[in-house]
Amino acid sequence: MVIHTGAGNFTLAGIAERKDAMQAAMSDALMAGYRVLADGGASLDAVQAAIVILEDSPLFNAGKGAVFTHEGTNELDASIMDGSTMKAGAVAGLKHIKNPIRLARLVMEKSPHVMMAGEGAEAFAKEQGGIEFVDQKYFYTDRAWKALQDELAAEKKKAAEAEQHHGTVGAVALDQHGNLAAGTSTGGLTNKRFGRIGDSPIIGAGTYANNQSCAISSTGIGEYWIRYTVAHDICARVQYKNMPIQAAADAIVKDTLKPIGGEGGVIGLDAHGNVTMSFNTTGMGRGYVGADGKPAILFTDK
Repeated sequence: MVIHTGAGNFTLAGIAERKDAMQAAMSDALMAGYRVLADGGASLDAVQAAIVILEDSPLFNAGKGAVFTHEGTNELDASIMDGSTMKAGAVAGLKHIKNPIRLARLVMEKSPHVMMAGEGAEAFAKEQGGIEFVDQKYFYTDRAWKALQDELAAEKKKAAEAEQHHGTVGAVALDQHGNLAAGTSTGGLTNKRFGRIGDSPIIGAGTYANNQSCAISSTGIGEYWIRYTVAHDICARVQYKNMPIQAAADAIVKDTLKPIGGEGGVIGLDAHGNVTMSFNTTGMGRGYVGADGKPAILFTDK
C-alpha cells in the first residue's frame, strides 16, 4: 500500500509546524488501507479507505483542506480505477461533497459513465444516496484562505511558491488476490479560475490501474500530466517494454517532465508489489506499508 499527500518545492523547515500532524494523519490513512488488505479485502476498498481519511484532514489539499479558487470557493476533483476490471469513475468541480472519492466510486459502479462534473455530479449523488453533503464553509481552513490571499496579492508572481506544498492526495494498493487499484483526490490549484480542472480526475493522466502493469496516482502541475498522459504512460512502459516501475516513473517524471517545467511526482505499485515514489520537486509527502505492516512516512530525500 502506498499513499501520497502532494509534491512541491517545500522543505522540512517550511512544514515544521504541521509535520507531526501530517505524519500522524498519513499513518492513519496507510494503516486503514492496510487493514483492509490484511483482512483479505479488495485493493479498491483499501484505496478508498485511505483517501477518505486524507480527505477528512484539514492538512491536505483534498476534501476538508481543499484550496480556494479565485472567487473564494472550493471545487473538488477525484478519481478511482479498478485494475482488475479496467472500470473507472471520476468527478470534477464538486462544491458540496464531503468525500469526493466516494462519489467517484459511485460513478464507476452505479452509472454507465466514467466522469461527471459540477451540479450534475452532485445531482447524481443525491439520486444514489449515501453521500454526505456539506456547506461550502466546511472547506474553510485558515491556511488555505491565507494561501489565496497571498496569491491574489501577487497574482502572477511565483516566488511565493518556494515553500508551497500542494497537498493533493492519492493511494495505490495491491490486494491478496493480485488486483491493483488507484485513486486520487484534490482541491486543485489555489486561485484557479474559469472552472479549471487538472489531472486528478482524469483517467490515464492523474490516475490509472491495470493488473497487467501497474497502479499510479499523481500529484503536481496537472496540465503537464494531462498532456503527457503520465499515469498511463508509466504503466505502458512497464507492460510493453518490461521496464521496472521505478525506471518507468523516473523516465517520465524526471527525464521528460522536469526539463519542461512539469513539477510533481507519482506513487505506484506493479503487479509484483514493487513500489515507486518518484518526484522532481524538493519534496513529496508519501508513505508505504509492506507485508510487515509497518508504515513508513517520508517528505523529502533528506
